[in-house]
Amino acid sequence: MNVLDFFSSPIGLGHVTRDIAIANNFENISTNFVSGNGAAKILKNLDFKVQDVYNPPSFIVENGTLKSPARWLWNYYQYYKDCKKISQKILQEDNPYLVISDEDFASLTVAQKMKIPTVLITDVLETRFTKGLASFIEKKMNKSMHEIIKKCDIVILPENGDDQDNIRRVGPIVRQTNYSREELRKKNSFEKKTIVISIGGTDTGLFLIEKALDTISKINQDIEVILVSGPAISKKFENVRNLGFVDNLHELIFAADLLISLAGKSTIDEANAYGTPGIFIPIKGHFEQEDNAREEGFVFDDIKRLDVLILEKLEQKRNQVNTNGAKNASNIIRELMN
Repeated sequence: MNVLDFFSSPIGLGHVTRDIAIANNFENISTNFVSGNGAAKILKNLDFKVQDVYNPPSFIVENGTLKSPARWLWNYYQYYKDCKKISQKILQEDNPYLVISDEDFASLTVAQKMKIPTVLITDVLETRFTKGLASFIEKKMNKSMHEIIKKCDIVILPENGDDQDNIRRVGPIVRQTNYSREELRKKNSFEKKTIVISIGGTDTGLFLIEKALDTISKINQDIEVILVSGPAISKKFENVRNLGFVDNLHELIFAADLLISLAGKSTIDEANAYGTPGIFIPIKGHFEQEDNAREEGFVFDDIKRLDVLILEKLEQKRNQVNTNGAKNASNIIRELMN
């Protein structure tokens, strides 16, 4: 049986959810996951083999705005150096046939030095967090990232478009469910108009939870609110059903009438795949989330008009977008291993 090591970035939960979607399509491939925090917890809950060894730095967010991006970038660089030591030890012990990395560049650096074939899964080919003096450091880091990307055997992008060089665009990568929407609504006791609020694996979306709940409380409709607050928030909220940390958010999204979320790509892709109308508010100053939100027609300031958007989106027709991204990605990986 072929063995691969799958390094999944634990910064948020979007990386691991698409990695699970890919791994669910593997046959006769022994997969050892390496991750941390909430991402490792999801993998354990789903009985994947995982080493919970990564502890990434947290973003500092105040009132929905990213603060001190230069400090975060410096902390990320220290984290990257720690991850190199951890991944080196793991790769020396496992001696895998292939290394897959979902935006964990440390493991790619080590694997490429060890002449192990590498696959990168990413939706970002460079970062744009900083301005001014700190941007020179970020540019240098981006240059190193480009070199790593060039050395990868395959780079998988979860978007539509043409392939080029070692880049394969496979379409959005989302988890599948064996249940119909009606079955999921019944299973989760969704009887009224249902809004799911989700903020991923960190506490950076607390501002969105508070604003959304305040707005919904003033809407004169019989609405049930399902809150998926994630592993990092312990604060209690009234008049909601708080599910806390879940490993099947895609099924809750499918069952919901509306999703309110930060603008992480995997969550947006799952909402689109299951046809659930969504409101996606980015963290201000987080270039990746702002880009994702813009593609869906949203900006940070839309948080000030949630009342209008919620009523508008609750009336919007569902429109499922079919995607074979997970299957396409797993086929590419399987071909590389043969």
